[in-house]
Amino acid sequence: MIRLREITRVYTVGEQAVHALDGISLHITAGEYVSIMGPSGSGKSTLLHILGLLDRPTRGRYFLDGEDILSLDEATQARTRREKIGFVFQFFHLIPRLTAAENIALPLMLAGVPATERKARVARLLEETALSDRARHRPDQLSGGQQQRVAIARAMVMSPSVLLADEPTGNLDRHSGEEIIHLLERLNASGLTLIVVTHDPTIGRRARRQIQMEDGRIIADNAKEPAS
Repeated sequence: MIRLREITRVYTVGEQAVHALDGISLHITAGEYVSIMGPSGSGKSTLLHILGLLDRPTRGRYFLDGEDILSLDEATQARTRREKIGFVFQFFHLIPRLTAAENIALPLMLAGVPATERKARVARLLEETALSDRARHRPDQLSGGQQQRVAIARAMVMSPSVLLADEPTGNLDRHSGEEIIHLLERLNASGLTLIVVTHDPTIGRRARRQIQMEDGRIIADNAKEPAS
């Protein structure tokens, strides 16, 4: 599903070249549950942003579902990102003046999905994320865990094939964080490819495949044996 070949990302800071990613090659198959771990500055978030087409590498190739993504024009990349990739971030990024239902519906509106279908999809996701009774609440009327569930529902409303989660529990208390991880794992169990960036080894160890990064490189890539 995802194949990276020698992905390098170099930033210029003053007169110094900083290698955020240094020759990353990686293959992730459909339906995998992968954690990407490493200290601050290891390149894990940069890698996630490139996977999500939020950033472009300096060098290398990126194939998604067999398509050479980096050869596409910006409009086609944006459509691919909208249709195939969902994002969940540490700080939710909800629009304050919109209700939970309206935040979830926003990607559908931007994509021109008819109102009847929008309503049905939003209602289904509100139910799946246990938010039906919070549909009309704005973000400031929701707990942190509820806001993150809204963000997950919004990420899923376009039915992506891969979900990228960047420190999804980093702004939550332990109980809310566990609820969010369980929700993400249920989505993965339904066939969604799940890639989680985390600095928390407890969360990282839950993934069936664990990638460790340091200084812009993958230093370990371990997969658990399937349960018997």
